[in-house]
Amino acid sequence: MPSPVIRLALPAALLLATGCAPETGPLPTAAAGQGRQCFPARNVNSFSPVRGEQIVDVRVGASRYYRLTLAGVCPEVDWSMRLALRTRGGSSWICEGGDAEIVVRGPTGRETCLVSDVQQISREQYRASRRRR
Repeated sequence: MPSPVIRLALPAALLLATGCAPETGPLPTAAAGQGRQCFPARNVNSFSPVRGEQIVDVRVGASRYYRLTLAGVCPEVDWSMRLALRTRGGSSWICEGGDAEIVVRGPTGRETCLVSDVQQISREQYRASRRRR
């Protein structure tokens, strides 16, 4: 089964879901048992690159915000107006690094960047990252 892909467009914070099935089942058991703050990929509705090419903040629903740290440099993420957030491992939940990857299109084609860390952040932190853009 292909993993869900969430495409985000910055100008209108438009959510375009491709291949996303309705959420099936509750939060993954391992994540719930460890008290993690997880979110379904399909609920992400906007993004903002933070520090160049290694960190992306996302808004989930109306009032939850997360910082996604990328494993290495993802050169096109800072310039892209759209990106795709693709889950890995058969689940559509994102709880920690390795659960997702970001896909952006650049002048040389598609670039895939693994998410290495996921941290919940405040609304103020998210807004500050958008002002820097």
